[in-house]
Amino acid sequence: MPLKVREHEEPTLNLTPMIDVVFLLIIFFMVGARFTELEREFDINLPTVSEARPLTNPPDRIEVNVFRNGRIKVAGQFLTIDELNVRLQQAQQRYADQAVMIRADGSNAYQQVIDVLSVCEQAQIKHFTLAARVEGEEPQ
Repeated sequence: MPLKVREHEEPTLNLTPMIDVVFLLIIFFMVGARFTELEREFDINLPTVSEARPLTNPPDRIEVNVFRNGRIKVAGQFLTIDELNVRLQQAQQRYADQAVMIRADGSNAYQQVIDVLSVCEQAQIKHFTLAARVEGEEPQ
């Protein structure tokens, strides 16, 4: 009697559902993708302007430090009141909404702060603040 040998079928992996999902994902991302390059190919004549300023981020505010002895320091440099005026006018010309923070020593004469405020007005600086600290808070 001959022995019957069974043929073993190799197990196979059915890839059809996975391929279906991959194709659906490809279609989804292709439809959802922005085709900005294609949008720019349309024949459009953009309007022109006579004067335009480039879009820029506003610069950091300028910190003006007024020391007890009346000296003025901006960005690590000691300036006279006239040099401060020139510096603020240049900054205002570069950016019309330039902001200034005035940090004066608490024991300063009031006139020194008024002089700096006057320079801000001459330079047409519209946005300025006077720095102060809350009682009990550590100085910065």
